[in-house]
Amino acid sequence: MAIPLLKPAADIEPDPDPEPEPREVSLTIRCAGDIMGHLSQLIANYDDATGTYDFSLDYEYVRDYIREADLSLCNIETTFAGKTPYTGYPFFNSPDQLAFDVAGVGFDVALFSNNHMLDTKTAGMDRTLEVLRSAGLKTAGARLPGEERTTMVSVGEVKAGIVSYTYETGLYNGHRTLNGSIIPQDAQERINSFRYYKIEEDLKRIGEDIDALRGKGADIVIAYLHWGNEYQRKASQADRSIAQAVAEAGADIIFASHPHVVQEVEEIYIEVPVAAEEPGDPDEDAHTGDPDEGESAPTPMQKKTVPVFYSMGNFISNQRQETLDNRYTEQGMIASVDLVYDVDARVIRSVKTSFIPTWVEKYRTGGRTRYAIVPLVGDYLSNPELVASGHGSRAAQALADMTALIGEQYLYQPEGRSE
Repeated sequence: MAIPLLKPAADIEPDPDPEPEPREVSLTIRCAGDIMGHLSQLIANYDDATGTYDFSLDYEYVRDYIREADLSLCNIETTFAGKTPYTGYPFFNSPDQLAFDVAGVGFDVALFSNNHMLDTKTAGMDRTLEVLRSAGLKTAGARLPGEERTTMVSVGEVKAGIVSYTYETGLYNGHRTLNGSIIPQDAQERINSFRYYKIEEDLKRIGEDIDALRGKGADIVIAYLHWGNEYQRKASQADRSIAQAVAEAGADIIFASHPHVVQEVEEIYIEVPVAAEEPGDPDEDAHTGDPDEGESAPTPMQKKTVPVFYSMGNFISNQRQETLDNRYTEQGMIASVDLVYDVDARVIRSVKTSFIPTWVEKYRTGGRTRYAIVPLVGDYLSNPELVASGHGSRAAQALADMTALIGEQYLYQPEGRSE
């Protein structure tokens, strides 16, 4: 009987180790535009019987969109100076309850770099930071003495770095100004700002801030810029150039605000080095070039997508058709970025850019003024506020305006979202 020959054990080749699956994390990052505190808003949310304020109902219909994100940011365009009388435009000072209600909606980060941040002087700015933090919000854009210029937030395994800046106005008698007022000396080094008239110098500083975040381990970098021309629905060439420079400096997402109307959304593309799969990868070593030639081969490059929201508009305010003869000031958005991040390679693998259109409702009911942010998604015309006010056609016009300006390709699609 023939006996089969067995291969010696030493010659048996083990199965190769399977390639490990990449550790990819899906994240949704959202940002809302200007949260204003006009006097009529304060009056509408005041309860005479209890002597207290409650702003929570203003956000009732957008709460889920904020909470379902992994990281949510907003622009706080008022101050919390902690003393009455509370005031609206031109020097905003709101009750502390607004900060707590904004946090209660589900926002994680309060962006506090805008032209109203010094409305109640340096003391008001400092107290605003303290109130926002006591409400549970991280802050970006201004700092207390001894604090760093940038902000870091952990989102699961991913560290998100945030840089936030406001534009300055021109010089007055040699002094730097914000919103036309001289910046106090004790605040100058504690606000993040840029000057259109010295933009190259300030872009260098922004780049240094981004580099500092990367050095501290930031996986992604979010930039917020308070810029632009009020009530203009098209981004200026100056702002487009700044966005390009900030993207090239390393920002992964750019949110922006100030015009009080919605502006364009776009994705810009920059060239970045291809991320190595892992240290010592043979393909990576091959890029060092032939030593005999004395030259290195060119570094392989790839395109990186950077979403830019040039102006997110008013999230809530009293600016509207009736007060400014401008319907566009009633329109806003929740900017939304869905990305896939490769934890091991430390690189963003994919980006999806969209916006959730919103409209600020205001009407009288039961002897009181009612404000509400209405998301213009799905069967929005059935929203109880629109039904009660009869303002459905105004909301529909807002959606049409924003879609025509930005494009249907960026319009948020709610498939799979549980209501």
